[in-house]
Amino acid sequence: MVATQIRPLRRDVVAAFEQSVTRLPEVVSVYTMAGSDDFLVHVTAQDIDHLHAFLLDQFTNRREIVSFRTSIIYQHLTNPVLDPLPLTAEHHT
Repeated sequence: MVATQIRPLRRDVVAAFEQSVTRLPEVVSVYTMAGSDDFLVHVTAQDIDHLHAFLLDQFTNRREIVSFRTSIIYQHLTNPVLDPLPLTAEHHT
């Protein structure tokens, strides 16, 4: 995962970034975020050297990217069947 900040946060800059990164073969998905990061880019790589080369080639040379931070996922667990959430007291009225 690559947490990314872009500037300026203008509609045209955001759209260009989204279109550009979603075309890259290493990019699995792109999440638009609220908070300190603007995007979370889910990438796949053959190994750490491939990831490093991808970041150098695709992220460091883009003007609108002012910051990015990489996190590596060691394990992914899911709960494929979710139970309905219990009703809260305010929904009982």
